[in-house]
Amino acid sequence: MNGIKPARGILYVVATPIGNLEDMTLRAIRILKEVGLIAAEDTRRTRHLLNAFGIQTPLVSLHDWNEQKRSVALVERTIEGVDVAYVSDAGTPGISDPGYRLINEAIGQGIRVIPIPGVSAVITALCASGLPMDHFIFRGFIPSKTSLRQQFLGSIKNEPGTLVVYESPRRLPATLRDMESILGRDRRIVIAREMTKAFEEIQRGTVGELIETLSGRTFKGEISLVIAGRKETKPSATEEEIQGQYRSLLADPNLSRRDRIARVARQLGVSRRQVYQLILREGSGGT
Repeated sequence: MNGIKPARGILYVVATPIGNLEDMTLRAIRILKEVGLIAAEDTRRTRHLLNAFGIQTPLVSLHDWNEQKRSVALVERTIEGVDVAYVSDAGTPGISDPGYRLINEAIGQGIRVIPIPGVSAVITALCASGLPMDHFIFRGFIPSKTSLRQQFLGSIKNEPGTLVVYESPRRLPATLRDMESILGRDRRIVIAREMTKAFEEIQRGTVGELIETLSGRTFKGEISLVIAGRKETKPSATEEEIQGQYRSLLADPNLSRRDRIARVARQLGVSRRQVYQLILREGSGGT
C-alpha cells in the first residue's frame, strides 16, 4: 500500500421514465451501467427497468423509511471512491420522492453531485396544459384530509402563477368540489392522467365544466393537476372617471350617445350598462 487515498466518487441523480420506457435517455443508461452501485426507492420496480436495458449494476434500497441512515452509508461509499447513482420509482428524484437527504448529505461531505436530467411529471403536465408557463409553482401532493385540503386551496386562491399539484384518483372528485367552492367554477384547470402511458388522458376546462364532464366517473392512475393562477383584474373606474371620459366625447358631433357609451366602456373596462345608468342619472347623456 502506498497510502494514496482513492479519488472520491460521484453521486449521480438520475431521472427515469414515468411510464413510457422510450423516455429513458442514452446518458442515463450509460451512467447506470458505469456506476458501482445504484440506490433505488423501490428495488423491485427498478430491477424491471434495469433488466429492460441490460443493466446489471448492484442495487440497494433508499426510501422514505431508511433514507437518513442509508444516505450516510452511501455517501461513505462515495468517499471511498465508488460512484453511486440514485433513482426514484419514476421521474426525477426528490420531486415529491426521496432523494433530498442523500443529495444534501453528499453536498455536506464535499461529494460532487451530477444531475442526469430526464422526465418529470410536473413539467410533462405543465407543458401540455395550455396554461402560462413563465411563472409556475409546484406544491407536491394536495393534503388528503378535507380540512387541510380546503385550507391549502384557500392559501393558493390569490396566487397569480400557474400551480402544479399531485392528487390521488380516489380523492379527485372531492378535490374538484372543494376547488369549485374555494377557487370558483370559472377557474381554469387541467387534469393530466397517466402521462406517457398507454391510457394517457388530458382534460382541460373550467372547474365547473370538468365537474359536469367527469360526473360519476371512476378514476385510476397517477394524476397531476395544473391550476390557472388568479387573473389580475384592473381596479374598477370611479364614477368621476366615467363622467369625465364621457364628457370629453360630447364635443364630437359624429358620435351618438350609443357610440360614446360604447367607447367609454371599452376604454375604462366597465360595462355599457354601468356607463348608461350613470350618465342617465347625471343628465349628461346628450343625444
